[in-house]
Amino acid sequence: MRQVNLNPLRAASNETARDINRRIVLNLIRTGQPISRADLARRSGLQRSTVSLIIEQLIADKWVIEGPMGRLPRGRRPTFLHLNDQRAVICVDLRPTRIALGVADVNGGFSSHDILATPSDPAVAVKELARRIRAIVKAQPEKCFEGVGVSLPGRVDLATHHLAFAPNLGWPPTDLKTPLERATGLEVELENAANACALAEMWFNPAQFRDLVAVTVSEGIGTGIVAQGQLVSGRHGMAGEFGHVPLDPDGPQCRCGNKGCWEMLASNRAALRYYFESGQQSGKFTFQDLLRLAEQGDVLAGRALNRMATQLGRGARMIVGGLAPEAIVFIGEFTAAWDRFRPILDAEIQTQTLSTAPTLVLAGRDGATARVRGTMVLVLQKHFGAPSSSVAQAAAR
Repeated sequence: MRQVNLNPLRAASNETARDINRRIVLNLIRTGQPISRADLARRSGLQRSTVSLIIEQLIADKWVIEGPMGRLPRGRRPTFLHLNDQRAVICVDLRPTRIALGVADVNGGFSSHDILATPSDPAVAVKELARRIRAIVKAQPEKCFEGVGVSLPGRVDLATHHLAFAPNLGWPPTDLKTPLERATGLEVELENAANACALAEMWFNPAQFRDLVAVTVSEGIGTGIVAQGQLVSGRHGMAGEFGHVPLDPDGPQCRCGNKGCWEMLASNRAALRYYFESGQQSGKFTFQDLLRLAEQGDVLAGRALNRMATQLGRGARMIVGGLAPEAIVFIGEFTAAWDRFRPILDAEIQTQTLSTAPTLVLAGRDGATARVRGTMVLVLQKHFGAPSSSVAQAAAR
Protein backbone atom coordinates (compact mmCIF):
# COMPACT_ATOMS: atom_id res chain seq x y z
CA MET A 1 0.00 0.00 0.00
CA ARG A 2 1.28 3.47 -0.86
CA GLN A 3 1.79 5.47 2.32
CA VAL A 4 0.99 9.16 2.56
CA ASN A 5 3.20 11.49 4.58
CA LEU A 6 0.88 13.70 6.62
CA ASN A 7 3.59 15.66 8.43
CA PRO A 8 3.79 18.65 6.05
CA LEU A 9 0.00 18.95 5.68
CA ARG A 10 -2.19 21.47 7.47
CA ALA A 11 -5.92 21.52 7.99
CA ALA A 12 -7.82 23.67 5.52
CA SER A 13 -8.95 27.07 6.80
CA ASN A 14 -12.16 28.89 5.94
CA GLU A 15 -10.14 31.06 3.58
CA THR A 16 -8.92 27.97 1.71
CA ALA A 17 -12.49 26.73 1.30
CA ARG A 18 -13.64 30.13 0.05
CA ASP A 19 -10.80 30.18 -2.48
CA ILE A 20 -11.71 26.73 -3.79
CA ASN A 21 -15.41 27.62 -4.01
CA ARG A 22 -14.56 30.82 -5.87
CA ARG A 23 -12.57 28.83 -8.44
CA ILE A 24 -15.40 26.33 -8.83
CA VAL A 25 -17.89 29.11 -9.50
CA LEU A 26 -15.54 30.88 -11.93
CA ASN A 27 -15.06 27.68 -13.92
CA LEU A 28 -18.79 26.98 -14.01
CA ILE A 29 -19.39 30.47 -15.38
CA ARG A 30 -16.59 30.04 -17.92
CA THR A 31 -17.91 26.74 -19.27
CA GLY A 32 -21.64 27.40 -18.85
CA GLN A 33 -22.13 31.11 -19.57
CA PRO A 34 -24.63 32.65 -19.73
CA ILE A 35 -25.69 31.13 -16.42
CA SER A 36 -27.85 32.21 -13.50
CA ARG A 37 -27.04 32.19 -9.79
CA ALA A 38 -29.64 29.46 -9.25
CA ASP A 39 -28.02 27.25 -11.90
CA LEU A 40 -24.63 27.86 -10.33
CA ALA A 41 -25.96 26.70 -6.97
CA ARG A 42 -27.47 23.56 -8.51
CA ARG A 43 -24.36 22.66 -10.49
CA SER A 44 -21.87 23.40 -7.73
CA GLY A 45 -23.84 22.00 -4.81
CA LEU A 46 -23.17 25.21 -2.86
CA GLN A 47 -25.80 27.11 -0.91
CA ARG A 48 -27.47 29.93 -2.84
CA SER A 49 -26.31 32.41 -0.22
CA THR A 50 -22.71 31.23 -0.67
CA VAL A 51 -22.97 31.57 -4.45
CA SER A 52 -24.45 35.07 -4.10
CA LEU A 53 -21.57 36.19 -1.87
CA ILE A 54 -19.00 34.80 -4.32
CA ILE A 55 -20.71 36.48 -7.26
CA GLU A 56 -20.81 39.83 -5.46
CA GLN A 57 -17.07 39.61 -4.91
CA LEU A 58 -16.37 38.52 -8.49
CA ILE A 59 -18.40 41.45 -9.82
CA ALA A 60 -16.57 43.85 -7.50
CA ASP A 61 -13.25 42.42 -8.73
CA LYS A 62 -14.41 42.87 -12.37
CA TRP A 63 -14.19 39.17 -13.20
CA VAL A 64 -17.93 38.77 -13.80
CA ILE A 65 -20.65 40.98 -15.27
CA GLU A 66 -24.42 40.69 -15.24
CA GLY A 67 -26.14 40.30 -18.58
CA PRO A 68 -29.79 40.21 -19.66
CA MET A 69 -32.54 38.72 -17.53
CA GLY A 70 -34.00 35.34 -18.42
CA ARG A 71 -37.63 34.33 -18.67
CA LEU A 72 -39.37 31.67 -16.60
CA PRO A 73 -43.02 30.48 -16.63
CA ARG A 74 -43.35 31.82 -13.12
CA GLY A 75 -41.32 33.19 -10.27
CA ARG A 76 -38.43 35.61 -10.18
CA ARG A 77 -36.64 36.25 -13.48
CA PRO A 78 -32.97 35.18 -13.30
CA THR A 79 -30.09 37.44 -14.23
CA PHE A 80 -27.50 35.76 -16.43
CA LEU A 81 -23.83 36.04 -15.63
CA HIS A 82 -20.81 36.23 -17.97
CA LEU A 83 -17.08 36.53 -17.59
CA ASN A 84 -16.02 40.12 -18.12
CA ASP A 85 -14.22 40.33 -21.47
CA GLN A 86 -12.51 43.54 -20.32
CA ARG A 87 -10.24 41.21 -18.33
CA ALA A 88 -7.42 40.51 -20.75
CA VAL A 89 -4.00 38.96 -21.24
CA ILE A 90 -1.18 40.09 -23.52
CA CYS A 91 -0.06 37.02 -25.48
CA VAL A 92 3.42 36.63 -26.94
CA ASP A 93 4.38 33.79 -29.28
CA LEU A 94 8.16 33.84 -29.61
CA ARG A 95 9.62 31.81 -32.49
CA PRO A 96 13.12 31.62 -34.00
CA THR A 97 12.27 34.00 -36.86
CA ARG A 98 9.37 36.09 -35.63
CA ILE A 99 7.48 37.21 -32.54
CA ALA A 100 3.71 37.64 -32.56
CA LEU A 101 1.87 39.77 -29.98
CA GLY A 102 -1.85 39.92 -29.38
CA VAL A 103 -4.51 40.57 -26.76
CA ALA A 104 -6.86 37.84 -25.56
CA ASP A 105 -9.83 38.46 -23.32
CA VAL A 106 -10.87 36.04 -20.62
CA ASN A 107 -13.45 34.49 -22.98
CA GLY A 108 -10.83 33.62 -25.59
CA GLY A 109 -11.57 36.45 -27.99
CA PHE A 110 -8.56 38.03 -29.71
CA SER A 111 -7.92 41.60 -30.71
CA SER A 112 -4.90 43.47 -32.05
CA HIS A 113 -2.05 41.66 -33.71
CA ASP A 114 1.57 42.69 -34.08
CA ILE A 115 4.55 40.93 -35.67
CA LEU A 116 8.26 41.65 -35.35
CA ALA A 117 11.40 39.85 -36.42
CA THR A 118 13.11 37.91 -33.63
CA PRO A 119 16.33 39.68 -32.60
CA SER A 120 19.46 37.56 -32.22
CA ASP A 121 20.21 39.29 -28.91
CA PRO A 122 17.72 38.44 -26.11
CA ALA A 123 18.35 41.80 -24.40
CA VAL A 124 17.25 43.59 -27.58
CA ALA A 125 14.19 41.33 -27.78
CA VAL A 126 13.20 42.12 -24.18
CA LYS A 127 13.58 45.85 -24.76
CA GLU A 128 11.45 45.81 -27.91
CA LEU A 129 8.81 43.53 -26.37
CA ALA A 130 8.55 45.77 -23.31
CA ARG A 131 8.08 48.83 -25.54
CA ARG A 132 5.30 47.19 -27.54
CA ILE A 133 3.56 45.78 -24.46
CA ARG A 134 3.49 49.23 -22.84
CA ALA A 135 2.03 50.61 -26.07
CA ILE A 136 -0.73 47.97 -26.05
CA VAL A 137 -1.65 48.77 -22.45
CA LYS A 138 -1.70 52.51 -23.15
CA ALA A 139 -3.87 52.07 -26.26
CA GLN A 140 -6.52 50.03 -24.40
CA PRO A 141 -7.11 51.78 -21.05
CA GLU A 142 -10.57 50.21 -20.72
CA LYS A 143 -9.06 46.75 -20.26
CA CYS A 144 -7.76 45.24 -17.05
CA PHE A 145 -4.61 43.36 -18.05
CA GLU A 146 -4.02 40.32 -15.91
CA GLY A 147 -0.49 39.68 -17.16
CA VAL A 148 1.70 38.62 -20.07
CA GLY A 149 1.93 35.04 -21.31
CA VAL A 150 4.93 34.01 -23.43
CA SER A 151 5.23 30.77 -25.42
CA LEU A 152 8.79 29.76 -26.25
CA PRO A 153 10.53 27.35 -28.64
CA GLY A 154 12.39 25.78 -25.72
CA ARG A 155 12.16 24.76 -22.08
CA VAL A 156 11.77 26.94 -19.00
CA ASP A 157 13.53 25.94 -15.78
CA LEU A 158 10.78 25.64 -13.15
CA ALA A 159 13.08 26.76 -10.34
CA THR A 160 14.63 29.85 -11.91
CA HIS A 161 11.91 30.67 -14.52
CA HIS A 162 14.72 31.20 -17.03
CA LEU A 163 14.69 30.01 -20.61
CA ALA A 164 17.06 27.07 -20.20
CA PHE A 165 17.09 25.11 -23.47
CA ALA A 166 16.26 26.56 -26.88
CA PRO A 167 18.64 25.28 -29.57
CA ASN A 168 16.51 26.51 -32.48
CA LEU A 169 16.32 30.01 -31.01
CA GLY A 170 20.07 30.26 -30.57
CA TRP A 171 19.86 32.19 -27.30
CA PRO A 172 21.90 31.29 -24.21
CA PRO A 173 20.05 30.56 -20.93
CA THR A 174 18.14 33.78 -20.43
CA ASP A 175 15.99 35.50 -17.81
CA LEU A 176 13.09 36.97 -19.76
CA LYS A 177 10.62 37.12 -16.88
CA THR A 178 12.34 39.56 -14.51
CA PRO A 179 13.26 42.34 -16.98
CA LEU A 180 9.87 42.15 -18.70
CA GLU A 181 8.04 42.43 -15.38
CA ARG A 182 10.17 45.37 -14.30
CA ALA A 183 9.69 47.15 -17.63
CA THR A 184 5.92 46.63 -17.91
CA GLY A 185 4.67 46.32 -14.33
CA LEU A 186 2.75 43.18 -15.34
CA GLU A 187 3.22 39.62 -14.15
CA VAL A 188 4.90 37.47 -16.82
CA GLU A 189 4.41 33.72 -17.28
CA LEU A 190 6.67 31.69 -19.57
CA GLU A 191 6.04 28.24 -21.04
CA ASN A 192 7.25 25.91 -23.74
CA ALA A 193 5.07 26.29 -26.86
CA ALA A 194 3.96 22.65 -26.90
CA ASN A 195 3.01 22.81 -23.23
CA ALA A 196 1.06 26.00 -23.96
CA CYS A 197 -0.83 24.17 -26.71
CA ALA A 198 -1.57 21.29 -24.35
CA LEU A 199 -2.95 23.79 -21.81
CA ALA A 200 -5.16 25.28 -24.52
CA GLU A 201 -6.53 21.83 -25.38
CA MET A 202 -7.47 21.22 -21.74
CA TRP A 203 -8.96 24.70 -21.30
CA PHE A 204 -11.13 24.80 -24.43
CA ASN A 205 -11.97 21.07 -24.58
CA PRO A 206 -12.00 20.08 -20.89
CA ALA A 207 -14.14 16.95 -21.24
CA GLN A 208 -12.51 15.51 -24.36
CA PHE A 209 -9.31 13.80 -23.14
CA ARG A 210 -7.44 13.35 -19.88
CA ASP A 211 -4.39 11.72 -21.46
CA LEU A 212 -3.06 13.46 -24.55
CA VAL A 213 0.12 14.66 -26.17
CA ALA A 214 0.21 17.95 -28.08
CA VAL A 215 2.84 17.94 -30.84
CA THR A 216 3.84 21.30 -32.32
CA VAL A 217 5.53 21.15 -35.71
CA SER A 218 7.30 24.21 -37.12
CA GLU A 219 11.03 24.96 -37.34
CA GLY A 220 11.41 22.18 -34.79
CA ILE A 221 9.14 19.72 -32.97
CA GLY A 222 7.87 20.10 -29.43
CA THR A 223 5.63 17.91 -27.29
CA GLY A 224 3.40 18.78 -24.35
CA ILE A 225 2.21 15.84 -22.24
CA VAL A 226 -1.06 15.69 -20.31
CA ALA A 227 -1.54 12.70 -18.00
CA GLN A 228 -4.79 12.29 -16.05
CA GLY A 229 -5.68 15.90 -16.75
CA GLN A 230 -2.37 17.30 -15.47
CA LEU A 231 0.45 18.85 -17.47
CA VAL A 232 3.62 16.80 -17.03
CA SER A 233 6.65 19.05 -16.47
CA GLY A 234 9.33 16.63 -15.33
CA ARG A 235 12.55 17.58 -13.63
CA HIS A 236 13.44 21.25 -14.26
CA GLY A 237 10.54 21.45 -16.75
CA MET A 238 12.35 19.30 -19.32
CA ALA A 239 9.69 16.59 -19.84
CA GLY A 240 8.57 16.09 -23.42
CA GLU A 241 11.71 16.77 -25.47
CA PHE A 242 10.86 14.02 -27.96
CA GLY A 243 11.90 16.34 -30.78
CA HIS A 244 15.51 15.85 -29.71
CA VAL A 245 15.39 12.07 -29.46
CA PRO A 246 17.65 10.66 -32.24
CA LEU A 247 15.81 8.39 -34.66
CA ASP A 248 18.65 8.06 -37.17
CA PRO A 249 22.25 8.03 -35.83
CA ASP A 250 23.49 8.78 -39.35
CA GLY A 251 21.02 11.61 -39.88
CA PRO A 252 21.71 15.33 -40.19
CA GLN A 253 23.34 17.27 -37.36
CA CYS A 254 20.90 18.90 -34.96
CA ARG A 255 21.50 22.17 -33.16
CA CYS A 256 21.20 20.33 -29.84
CA GLY A 257 24.42 18.44 -30.69
CA ASN A 258 22.91 15.07 -31.61
CA LYS A 259 22.46 13.57 -35.07
CA GLY A 260 19.20 12.47 -36.65
CA CYS A 261 16.86 13.97 -34.04
CA TRP A 262 13.14 13.60 -34.75
CA GLU A 263 12.78 17.29 -35.59
CA MET A 264 15.64 17.06 -38.10
CA LEU A 265 13.63 14.43 -39.96
CA ALA A 266 10.02 15.60 -39.59
CA SER A 267 9.86 19.38 -39.11
CA ASN A 268 9.02 22.07 -41.67
CA ARG A 269 12.74 22.57 -42.19
CA ALA A 270 13.14 18.86 -42.91
CA ALA A 271 10.44 18.96 -45.60
CA LEU A 272 12.13 21.91 -47.27
CA ARG A 273 15.46 20.06 -47.15
CA TYR A 274 13.89 17.03 -48.82
CA TYR A 275 12.53 19.26 -51.57
CA PHE A 276 15.85 21.01 -52.15
CA GLU A 277 17.68 17.66 -52.18
CA SER A 278 15.53 16.72 -55.17
CA GLY A 279 17.41 19.34 -57.16
CA GLN A 280 15.20 22.37 -56.60
CA GLN A 281 16.76 25.74 -55.89
CA SER A 282 16.36 27.02 -52.35
CA GLY A 283 16.16 30.81 -52.56
CA LYS A 284 13.40 32.49 -50.55
CA PHE A 285 11.17 29.46 -50.48
CA THR A 286 8.95 28.81 -47.46
CA PHE A 287 7.06 25.85 -46.07
CA GLN A 288 3.81 27.56 -47.09
CA ASP A 289 5.17 27.68 -50.66
CA LEU A 290 5.84 23.94 -50.46
CA LEU A 291 2.28 23.26 -49.26
CA ARG A 292 0.89 25.36 -52.11
CA LEU A 293 2.98 23.55 -54.74
CA ALA A 294 1.90 20.16 -53.46
CA GLU A 295 -1.75 21.23 -53.55
CA GLN A 296 -1.25 22.28 -57.18
CA GLY A 297 0.02 18.80 -58.02
CA ASP A 298 3.80 19.31 -57.95
CA VAL A 299 5.19 15.77 -57.65
CA LEU A 300 8.47 16.69 -55.94
CA ALA A 301 6.71 18.88 -53.37
CA GLY A 302 4.25 16.05 -52.67
CA ARG A 303 7.09 13.57 -52.18
CA ALA A 304 8.82 15.91 -49.73
CA LEU A 305 5.64 16.26 -47.65
CA ASN A 306 4.99 12.51 -47.75
CA ARG A 307 8.50 11.87 -46.47
CA MET A 308 7.93 14.42 -43.68
CA ALA A 309 4.65 12.69 -42.81
CA THR A 310 6.33 9.27 -42.61
CA GLN A 311 8.97 10.61 -40.24
CA LEU A 312 6.30 12.34 -38.14
CA GLY A 313 4.57 8.98 -37.87
CA ARG A 314 7.79 7.25 -36.83
CA GLY A 315 8.24 9.69 -33.97
CA ALA A 316 4.59 9.41 -33.00
CA ARG A 317 5.06 5.64 -32.71
CA MET A 318 7.65 6.37 -30.02
CA ILE A 319 5.11 8.48 -28.12
CA VAL A 320 2.37 5.87 -28.43
CA GLY A 321 4.67 3.07 -27.29
CA GLY A 322 6.02 5.04 -24.34
CA LEU A 323 2.98 6.97 -23.11
CA ALA A 324 -0.13 5.30 -24.59
CA PRO A 325 -2.15 8.55 -24.73
CA GLU A 326 -5.80 8.70 -25.73
CA ALA A 327 -4.91 11.17 -28.46
CA ILE A 328 -2.04 12.92 -30.16
CA VAL A 329 -3.00 16.43 -31.25
CA PHE A 330 -0.80 17.86 -33.99
CA ILE A 331 -0.46 21.64 -34.28
CA GLY A 332 1.29 23.45 -37.09
CA GLU A 333 1.05 24.82 -40.61
CA PHE A 334 1.20 21.31 -42.06
CA THR A 335 -2.31 20.56 -40.80
CA ALA A 336 -3.57 22.67 -43.72
CA ALA A 337 -2.74 19.53 -45.74
CA TRP A 338 -4.27 17.17 -43.16
CA ASP A 339 -5.91 14.98 -45.82
CA ARG A 340 -2.42 14.15 -47.09
CA PHE A 341 -0.78 13.68 -43.67
CA ARG A 342 -3.50 11.88 -41.70
CA PRO A 343 -3.48 8.52 -43.60
CA ILE A 344 0.32 8.30 -43.45
CA LEU A 345 0.39 9.13 -39.73
CA ASP A 346 -2.33 6.58 -38.99
CA ALA A 347 -0.54 3.85 -40.94
CA GLU A 348 2.75 4.43 -39.09
CA ILE A 349 1.17 4.67 -35.64
CA GLN A 350 -0.97 1.54 -36.04
CA THR A 351 2.19 -0.56 -36.23
CA GLN A 352 2.98 0.46 -32.64
CA THR A 353 -0.48 0.24 -31.09
CA LEU A 354 -0.61 -2.53 -28.49
CA SER A 355 -3.90 -1.55 -26.85
CA THR A 356 -7.37 -2.52 -28.04
CA ALA A 357 -8.20 1.20 -27.78
CA PRO A 358 -5.94 2.84 -30.39
CA THR A 359 -4.54 6.33 -30.00
CA LEU A 360 -6.51 8.95 -31.93
CA VAL A 361 -4.59 11.22 -34.27
CA LEU A 362 -6.09 14.71 -34.52
CA ALA A 363 -5.30 18.08 -36.03
CA GLY A 364 -5.48 20.79 -33.39
CA ARG A 365 -8.31 23.27 -33.62
CA ASP A 366 -7.35 26.83 -34.50
CA GLY A 367 -3.79 25.76 -35.24
CA ALA A 368 -2.77 29.31 -36.09
CA THR A 369 -3.75 30.58 -32.64
CA ALA A 370 -3.12 27.52 -30.46
CA ARG A 371 0.08 28.95 -28.99
CA VAL A 372 -1.39 32.33 -28.10
CA ARG A 373 -4.48 30.64 -26.67
CA GLY A 374 -2.12 28.62 -24.51
CA THR A 375 -0.35 31.73 -23.24
CA MET A 376 -3.73 33.16 -22.24
CA VAL A 377 -4.46 30.01 -20.23
CA LEU A 378 -0.98 30.16 -18.73
CA VAL A 379 -1.76 33.51 -17.13
CA LEU A 380 -5.40 32.84 -16.18
CA GLN A 381 -5.07 29.31 -14.79
CA LYS A 382 -3.95 30.57 -11.38
CA HIS A 383 -7.47 31.96 -10.90
CA PHE A 384 -9.37 28.96 -12.31
CA GLY A 385 -7.26 25.93 -11.46
CA ALA A 386 -6.89 24.11 -8.16
CA PRO A 387 -4.92 26.16 -5.63
CA SER A 388 -1.31 25.13 -5.24
CA SER A 389 -0.20 23.41 -2.04
CA SER A 390 1.80 26.51 -1.08
CA VAL A 391 -1.31 28.69 -1.42
CA ALA A 392 -3.39 26.26 0.58
CA GLN A 393 -0.76 26.03 3.33
CA ALA A 394 -0.34 29.79 3.49
CA ALA A 395 -4.10 30.22 3.83
CA ALA A 396 -4.16 27.66 6.63
CA ARG A 397 -1.55 29.38 8.77
